[in-house]
Amino acid sequence: MQVLDTETRIRKQIADNPVILYMKGTPEAPECGFSRAAVGALHKIGKPFAFVNVLTAPHIREKLPKISQWPTYPQLFVNGELVGGCDIILGMEADGSLPRLLATAGCEA
Repeated sequence: MQVLDTETRIRKQIADNPVILYMKGTPEAPECGFSRAAVGALHKIGKPFAFVNVLTAPHIREKLPKISQWPTYPQLFVNGELVGGCDIILGMEADGSLPRLLATAGCEA
């Protein structure tokens, strides 16, 4: 079995999941208010999404900001592209663009 380095693992996660949220905690038990708000917005839309708990993956927590050029968590990726963090997610939910973006992701509820 091949062991992937951290950057390769992150890039594979992003490529393999149409919607992935890097967050603190889990969707069932977010461990910060920003992650809780992001998960809430995604759940309202009802599309499935993958997640990575960066609190239990310290190598990913350290490396992802260098890859994404985004310093904080959560970080939402859709179709392999960084969408942004909590403020952007909530803004897109409010203006109606988040559901439209997720509809392009090829994931079924």
